[in-house]
Amino acid sequence: MKRALTAVLPIIVATALGLAQEQKKAEKKGPPLSPPANTSVTIDGKSIAIKYSAPSMRGRKIFNGSGALQPDNTIWRAGANEATALHTDADLDIGGLAVPKGDYTLFVWLDPQQWKLVVSKQTGQFGTEYSQEKDLGRVPMTMSKPPAPIETYKMTLSSAGGNKGKLQLEWENVIASVPLTVK
Repeated sequence: MKRALTAVLPIIVATALGLAQEQKKAEKKGPPLSPPANTSVTIDGKSIAIKYSAPSMRGRKIFNGSGALQPDNTIWRAGANEATALHTDADLDIGGLAVPKGDYTLFVWLDPQQWKLVVSKQTGQFGTEYSQEKDLGRVPMTMSKPPAPIETYKMTLSSAGGNKGKLQLEWENVIASVPLTVK
């Protein structure tokens, strides 16, 4: 019995030390730089939800101009990491675009004058995988500036009464929104 315990004890100690080291590594890592986030709303009894990752500025220039992380006249994944996913239980009108109930990916065309929300029929891809052929459509967004820079990217779905709502994106020096209607 002592011989068996003597043989097993070093294995147990090594395993415990290995687990402790892994836990310390995880603690040192801290939270992800672009944590998962979501927004949802119920309008006219129908659920609309968006899942995205929320990056922060961390001292970087994000939009508009030279040296920006997201250059003008390019497609942006509307978040970080995995593609930004839209799920709707209802047929929608998003800024004049008919969006049948189902699952989609959202991107943004970064026009320096007026962004366009891009609704893609492709789903499940990584955020940098974009194919224009899969676009359901593009709609112009209303642009404004926040009173102060917005450190962490945020998407918000909100109700505007009745069957109306709004999707809003906020980050750095930009607020962009588009109206939506549940059909």
